Amino acid sequence: MLSDKHTLRSAGQHGSPFARLLLREWQRVARQPLYWFAMVLAPLFCCLYFTTLMQQGLPESLPAGVVDEDGTSTSRNLVRNLDAFQMVSLERSYANVGEARRAMQRGEIYGFYLIPRGTASEAQRQRVPTLSFYTNYSYLVAGSLLYRDMRTMSELASGAAARSVLYARGATERQAMAYLQPVVIDMHPVGNPWLNYNVYLSNILIPGVLGLFVFMMTVYGLGTELKHRTAGAMMRRAGGSMGRALTAKLLVQGAVFVLTGTLIVLWLYGWLRFPCYGGLWRMACVMLLFIVACQGFGVLLFTLMPTLRLSLSGASLWGVISFSISGMSFPVMAMHPVLQGLAWLFPLRHYYMLYVNTALDGYPLLNAAPYLMALLAFTLLPALCLPRLRHIMLHTAYVP
Repeated sequence: MLSDKHTLRSAGQHGSPFARLLLREWQRVARQPLYWFAMVLAPLFCCLYFTTLMQQGLPESLPAGVVDEDGTSTSRNLVRNLDAFQMVSLERSYANVGEARRAMQRGEIYGFYLIPRGTASEAQRQRVPTLSFYTNYSYLVAGSLLYRDMRTMSELASGAAARSVLYARGATERQAMAYLQPVVIDMHPVGNPWLNYNVYLSNILIPGVLGLFVFMMTVYGLGTELKHRTAGAMMRRAGGSMGRALTAKLLVQGAVFVLTGTLIVLWLYGWLRFPCYGGLWRMACVMLLFIVACQGFGVLLFTLMPTLRLSLSGASLWGVISFSISGMSFPVMAMHPVLQGLAWLFPLRHYYMLYVNTALDGYPLLNAAPYLMALLAFTLLPALCLPRLRHIMLHTAYVP
């Protein structure tokens, strides 16, 4: 043990300036648990959390209610068919709309299905009965899935009633189906044919969380130099070269982040078998470029706001906004033109486009060259910040 310490000390004293800087940065990272928590433990925990939370792909057996005012065999058949849907679990039957509404407000159910009195008789007389359903869109996923199944059940009930009338008039099954469904829709979802929410969300949420930590730790690594008054010692060890000092700092942090990102890629596309038609190595390259781009943008944030508190707040804000403006939840092309332009300033947006191009479509990276060049431009930002950053490290006092 003593000989190992002596070897490290000798390497730090007699090695090249850049080697001494690398050793210094590695010791700073190794001695502070916060670095390991933010660079390894937290991203991997989020990866496991999100992928296991949505392990089934879609939520099943969402609690719902029914108000059957008709009480006929037809209405009971509707209820049985609705309960047979995978997403719906009819927990309770309510006497009236008021009781069902109060149960939905208490959070006991996500929606309820209303079959009014006289539905069966009015359907037989072709008087167009009305079936109503109510869903709670305060819960977007649950409300959307219940809405889809309840609407499907209503359309099936309407078609069944019309088909019975056509049969009674002597129409054959082929004639009845041609009247009820003149155009048959054959749907083929591209990229995620299973409509799996785990595939849809985890592929962007997890890299987005990783990018958020890269922003924050890049800013933290620079800000603590001012806070602990070690910036001068760092610059002396770097021989006055800000580029050398910054490269060593980003290289050590980046190596750990790249290891974490590679584990995430292997977990998503190797173990869980998420669609990846471009190959693991290509997605690993995209992840590497994304991490380095986030580091470059983190350096820019600290250069613009050389106060640890403000720059950390800015990094957190930028990382959180990335989820909304990346195009994952709402298409960028449908946003305001100003927001479409601002989307280019978020590395996660370009990662998302490269992921779609590479993993889902299987195209070469050059097929999405604008987004590839945008990430490369982020990696060059530290070179533009070096003069200002050198001045900050040498002459700026820490402001709490």
